[in-house]
Amino acid sequence: MWLLVVEACVALFVLVFIVWWTMFAGRKPDQHARKPPPANEDDDRKA
Repeated sequence: MWLLVVEACVALFVLVFIVWWTMFAGRKPDQHARKPPPANEDDDRKA
């Protein structure tokens, strides 16, 4: 019986670790602050 409890705890730990890893392993902090390049005003005059 105790083996089932240990296995359940290990499975829960793996699940929490995978969720944590996918939440914080994304973009680096400097990539969040990037702004799109400013629009060229000449493009509006051509249309």
